[in-house]
Amino acid sequence: MTSIGEVPAARLGDAATVLDEDQITAFVRERLAAHPFDGRSVCVLVPDATRTCPLPLLLRAVHGALHGRVSRLTVLVALGTHAAMGEEALARHLGYVPGRLEETYPGTTVVNHEWWKAETFADLGTIPAARIAELSEGRMSLDVPVLLNRAVVEHDVALVLGPVLPHEVVGISGGNKYFFPGVGGQKIIDVSHWLGALITSAEIIGTTGITPVRALIDDGAALIPSEKLALCVVTAEAEAGLHSVSFGETRASWASAAQVCAATHVTYLDAPVRRVLSIVPPMYDEIWTAAKGFYKLEPVVADGGEVILYAPHVKELSSTHREIYEIGYHCRDYFLAQWDRFAHIHWGVLAHSTHLRGAGSYDPETGEERLRVQVTLASAIPEDICRSANLGYLDPASIDVAAFAADPDTLVVPRAGEMLFRLR
Repeated sequence: MTSIGEVPAARLGDAATVLDEDQITAFVRERLAAHPFDGRSVCVLVPDATRTCPLPLLLRAVHGALHGRVSRLTVLVALGTHAAMGEEALARHLGYVPGRLEETYPGTTVVNHEWWKAETFADLGTIPAARIAELSEGRMSLDVPVLLNRAVVEHDVALVLGPVLPHEVVGISGGNKYFFPGVGGQKIIDVSHWLGALITSAEIIGTTGITPVRALIDDGAALIPSEKLALCVVTAEAEAGLHSVSFGETRASWASAAQVCAATHVTYLDAPVRRVLSIVPPMYDEIWTAAKGFYKLEPVVADGGEVILYAPHVKELSSTHREIYEIGYHCRDYFLAQWDRFAHIHWGVLAHSTHLRGAGSYDPETGEERLRVQVTLASAIPEDICRSANLGYLDPASIDVAAFAADPDTLVVPRAGEMLFRLR
């Protein structure tokens, strides 16, 4: 049991267990059966396909517990600012036959978070500048309007359903993060991501406590009028199962799962490595998400070392955030020293840029940027685009994974992006 606030979260499993499907289904159904959902409308927030978890299993359990009891059931895909999922992708992701949602999940509506449409959002109020200054320890001071997908506020209950993982902006993902940035408006996304960038990914990633960014997200969530619940899971990747499932209020459920995540999703090395071959899985189809293969490895790379993102399937830096082609990838201090030049760019894009480029310094007098680690793309993105974005390039056809694995100075990480690596 873990508690933030008044009501503790219930949890099945821990870092040492791998739950089977029957255990998972029984826990979900028992917990939801005991909660007062009857006659109420429920919005279930789920991740998109850039997160690993047995979502069809979980959603079937949730639907089985709620169908016939609730007045309305909506599944909202928390895209953040990722690309929308089409019907084929949604069916594969949620576990139904394309075009036949009603057969598997009767009485259920599935919608993407249409973040590109102004009418998607409801205005919940403002987090004042004084509070932002407090949370950011003086790094920022501005009023932040809190916009949220109106589907959440138009339901009586918001139920978050998804995994908890080490995260470069918030520390440990999940919980209220499904609201912001999951289905939130641009300003709170920009402010939260840039605050994380100012603190730096290397410092914040994997933190189980309430980071400044987590506190900001929790403040935004406190303005949501719906009841907020979460089923937070921790994946057992090798067995394609779950270590644990936590249920309760979003903050308590997240805190319970975060403790398990910290014990299962961090690999410790005794010494830094000179080079990493980070093998990017197909679920990351742009550098915007494939960059997780760098974030999670940066802490174990020696000064002057290199991370190679091996992603032969990736053809774009980002399909939805074209500004990244204009500004490229740079360290935090590069932007801070030239803030007047870059302040108009969405801060979330600036944050992504700094997260992939990692630690470094910038001398405004000489224009010299010194970066701690070299980042090289071995992808389908042409060399000229990589170079213009301030990244290295390797022909993916030249990559011999076995040869890299045989090199004592190289760490090969299969399926990079969800496991965090740290030095002891």
